[in-house]
Amino acid sequence: MAPDTSPNTQERRRGRAFWKIAGAGASFQAGSSAVDSATIVASLVNHLTGSVYAVGAASAVLRLGWLVPQLIIGFLAQHAERRMPYYVVGAFGRAGCLALIALLLAFAGIVSDLWIAIGFLVLWTAYAFVSGIVAVPYNDIVGRSIPSEQRSRMLAWRFFGGGLLALAVAAFIDNLLATESYIAAHAIIFGVAAALMIVSSISFVSAGEPPTPPTTSDKRSPFRQFLKEGADVYRSDERFRLFLYTQWCSGATLMALPFFVVAATGAGLGVTDVGLLLGAQTAGSLVSNALWGNIGDRHGKLVLLQTVAWLRLAVPLAAIVILVFAAGYSRTEIIIVFVALFAVIGMLVNGMTIGYLGYLMEISPDDRRPAYSSYFNTLASPAALLPLVGAAIADVLALEAVFAAASATALLQLVLYFRLSRLEQP
Repeated sequence: MAPDTSPNTQERRRGRAFWKIAGAGASFQAGSSAVDSATIVASLVNHLTGSVYAVGAASAVLRLGWLVPQLIIGFLAQHAERRMPYYVVGAFGRAGCLALIALLLAFAGIVSDLWIAIGFLVLWTAYAFVSGIVAVPYNDIVGRSIPSEQRSRMLAWRFFGGGLLALAVAAFIDNLLATESYIAAHAIIFGVAAALMIVSSISFVSAGEPPTPPTTSDKRSPFRQFLKEGADVYRSDERFRLFLYTQWCSGATLMALPFFVVAATGAGLGVTDVGLLLGAQTAGSLVSNALWGNIGDRHGKLVLLQTVAWLRLAVPLAAIVILVFAAGYSRTEIIIVFVALFAVIGMLVNGMTIGYLGYLMEISPDDRRPAYSSYFNTLASPAALLPLVGAAIADVLALEAVFAAASATALLQLVLYFRLSRLEQP
């Protein structure tokens, strides 16, 4: 019997895919928040090593690992009949890496601290690079499954559901840090994150994969030709090029992110307060979903990116003000201002992700989305090393200098978004 291809049936399938993909994203969001590089991982690495360079490296490798594999995966996926197998390898692989980290931390009492630190950084690096396999197939499958006018809404639902789950995770973490030993608590945290990642992977795979669009040629071009086509895209597509430049500027925001928690502990907060900061960040992400989804779908992905860019400018400036006046604050006042700051950081990171994913899908041709995604993210990958630059700035100068640099690049990014908006005007 031939499959039912009537409009009503196709609409029902798209509806089911919408919620399964949103649910997968929500579970991933909760798992990702449990091992957030700007709070949980930054605090753990700081505890294990006491080095700002190690803190910066943990953040840098997460972003670098996400980006670097995409050129190879994009080349392989572009001419593959199905892209879901690549997602399966990356999604279940990253869950396995988190489970191994949980196991490593569980044996902390019988292994030296040095080996725990080394083992953690090695497994965290593996987690980052295995995660990078997911991006190309995810963007392509979502782009084919969800119509453009529904994508920002789907991402907003993803972050809303993920935010609710992440709030529960944050409360759980806050209780763990208060009742368990520091390392034992983190072993449980990484175990919970691994379980949530597995649930996410199962939900996404169950959504299925729509048929791939026809290509101009069934013959796979050599890798050298694939690279040449990427260079041609960079030279000929001005929207692609300007958006890439804005992502390089975004790297400065990512440069500053892991050092907000370092600033908080330096101002007087303890490691047990990290759960509270994570909860504030999650709450900020949660309450911003309706705003970002509405802006993205009603006014366009570029307007969303421009709005988020103003927050990019405000957050590091606020951190500088807090650090300048922190000596005169009571502990309660320090907690209040950092909770407020991390709530805004949650809004910022959420808006960055929704805007970036939505606009990249928007500028990528349907039949070349895997290639465009891999070209873009590979070219954006050098910015992932900026947290190491941030560590050097913090070590040689001060944390305030890191935040000042982030503010300066946020201004440059606003200029680039203005140029993009002029380019898109009819």
